[in-house]
Amino acid sequence: MNALDEFDHDSWRTALGTGVGYGLILAVMFVLLFLVPYLLFAVLG
Repeated sequence: MNALDEFDHDSWRTALGTGVGYGLILAVMFVLLFLVPYLLFAVLG
């Protein structure tokens, strides 16, 4: 029996997918809300 077999269940994959999706959404929002305005002010200001 492998030590990771304990986590081989649909609920663990769902939790991991939810966490990864949430992280990706936060990363995109961070770029749009902070980095894009910063770059616009740096280039145009």
